[in-house]
Amino acid sequence: MSAYVNTTATTPDAEIPMSKPAGRRTDVRARGEPFTWALGGALALGCLMIISFLLMVFWNGVTTFVPKDVVVVTSTDNTVTAGEITRAELYKPQAADLSALNPDVQAAIKAKDGYAERTLYRTGNYDIYNEDFRWVSSYDVVKTEKPKDILFAEREEWGPLIARMRAVAVDGQTSDLTTIENDTFTKAHAAARERRERINTIEKHSIGKINHALEELRLDVRRAELKSGRDSAAHKDAERQLEERSKVLQDEYKLLAEEATRLREINSRNTVTFVEIGGREKKVALDAIVRIYAPNDLSFFGGIGVYLSRWWEFVSAEPREANTEGGILPAIFGTAAMTLLMVIAVAPFGVITALYLREYAKQGRLVAFVRISVNNLAGVPSIVYGVFGLGFFAYVLGGSIDQLFYPERLPNPTFGTGGLLWASLTLALLTVPVVIVATEEALAAVPRSMREGSLACGASKWQTIKYIVLPRALPGIMTGIILAMARGAGEVAPLMLVGVVKLAPELPIDGFFPFVHLERSFMHLGFHIFDVGFQSRNSEAGKPMVFVTTMLLIGLIFIMNITAIMVRNKLKRKFKGSQF
Repeated sequence: MSAYVNTTATTPDAEIPMSKPAGRRTDVRARGEPFTWALGGALALGCLMIISFLLMVFWNGVTTFVPKDVVVVTSTDNTVTAGEITRAELYKPQAADLSALNPDVQAAIKAKDGYAERTLYRTGNYDIYNEDFRWVSSYDVVKTEKPKDILFAEREEWGPLIARMRAVAVDGQTSDLTTIENDTFTKAHAAARERRERINTIEKHSIGKINHALEELRLDVRRAELKSGRDSAAHKDAERQLEERSKVLQDEYKLLAEEATRLREINSRNTVTFVEIGGREKKVALDAIVRIYAPNDLSFFGGIGVYLSRWWEFVSAEPREANTEGGILPAIFGTAAMTLLMVIAVAPFGVITALYLREYAKQGRLVAFVRISVNNLAGVPSIVYGVFGLGFFAYVLGGSIDQLFYPERLPNPTFGTGGLLWASLTLALLTVPVVIVATEEALAAVPRSMREGSLACGASKWQTIKYIVLPRALPGIMTGIILAMARGAGEVAPLMLVGVVKLAPELPIDGFFPFVHLERSFMHLGFHIFDVGFQSRNSEAGKPMVFVTTMLLIGLIFIMNITAIMVRNKLKRKFKGSQF
């Protein structure tokens, strides 16, 4: 008898699935599909917002230095306004203003729901008008023209000057010149600017060296007094050296001061007389004119020349006119130096802490509490770190350093106040949780089998970490450092307490020993944006500088981050395929 049992045989009680009648609609719902669309839409919206923001900053930043035409507008009351068109907008005129208009204009404004258009002109000439901008209503315009003899002059002080040229005085002799396309004006202006540069070199560098040498001699006297007493031989010898050396330095100072005075007298005899659009005269020293051109008579290549010269000034010169004009070289240097010092400080502390928590510490409640604390530190407001940095780094640590190593400088603080070093360490504390968390994740991603294989071959735990674990975790560590750089470079609030200033007279690097002065205050691009946008006398005048500085800050962060990403990708390729 066969032992085979047919298990496919049906029984009377078996349920046979019935097919659905033809033509009936199947009710099938794609589970989770609406959520997928919502998440995708949110991602697309976020990307669109970021791209729009970057495009807005980029467009406004790139077009900031483009020379614009100067428009001369004549109003119904015979008021003449000359300036660059900044923007236009709709507004509601006051009832008193409307009543003075003719019926046709009133009817046109009422047809637009009571709104009229007005244009904002950058008139410059702040020392004449006491304003930089002026609104002109469209219904008030009688005539608009662009005369070719109008000049746009950028000055060291008082902002731009928009006027016509009447005369030029060279060495006290006046010539009736009305155009800048003249060899007399061109040569005289170039010579005046060279003399001004020479005066700046004398005052900042040559006389600065003399002042530095005198200060060092005074500190030697004070140092000898503190160490040996006022009646000691060392103190008397230091005083004698100060007296002898001071005579030589004073003679050098006198010669330099006389040269600077002579150059100023020459520049005072080289002036330009302008006439603004209303007929008032303004005399300007030739050396005070940074750049001058005829905007309505500017060729294509002439416009490119003005544009490039403005960019070069922006990235290579110091600020002027309350930071709303000129360059931002000190801010670029300060931002880059602070970010690099922050990375140098945060990388070893963050990596060492993560190594101990992941590889050495016994996992338990205490380690779990430490991890929670590290994660919570990432949410502490940045201004709190600034207060801590000012109190601990500057006042406690810096004050102790001054007492131990710089007692002769007291009560003037050296390290006992805000500076580049303390700002970098403060931001290192601010970003160290990011590096710790990223490093721990990178260490945990290294397969345990690689550790066990290394230990089985006789390597010590440190050798395993050094040659096996750390190299393969470096891409993840670099990710944490990149995130720390991106956050630290854009922070402003803590820096306002620990070292950043509106205008730094000296860079942290110079020709005096020890050449790198980490105790000095510095400028920062983020604070520069805040200062120009919200602390300047005219926010409208500072708006272009805000956009171009923002673009530069984003570009600087991008360059630093892309460099770190390239290093990270190189490490990834090096250890690709070696994880198993």
